Amino acid sequence: VQLQASGGGLVQAGDSLKLSCTSSGRAFSPYAVAWFRQAPGKAREFVVAVTWSGSHTYYADSVMGRFTLSRDNAKNTVYLQMNSLKPEDTAVYYCAAGRITTATMRDSNQYEWWGQGTLVTVSS
Repeated sequence: VQLQASGGGLVQAGDSLKLSCTSSGRAFSPYAVAWFRQAPGKAREFVVAVTWSGSHTYYADSVMGRFTLSRDNAKNTVYLQMNSLKPEDTAVYYCAAGRITTATMRDSNQYEWWGQGTLVTVSS
């Protein structure tokens, strides 16, 4: 599975952005998909994950109510709609996929494939 993340950019606090993660080489559908982010000088952190069927989505507390993840298996694409962005959301955002159980969806070590990352910068 090859993942391509896109959609990052520079925005102001309160603005919105929509990230995309597209899979090539293999269908997305059997795998759970997640977004993680890494701010400068900080460890990579979990943002959101969705089960392969799309039936369950798990959000980090820090983005709950502001970010929405959706997946379109027919297009092999996962979207992350980010609203009400804050300066603390500034980070490189990575999408990841893998054969993940719901118990381990927040653990980045469990994911087998990663995209290259897309930078989101939120100015105050």
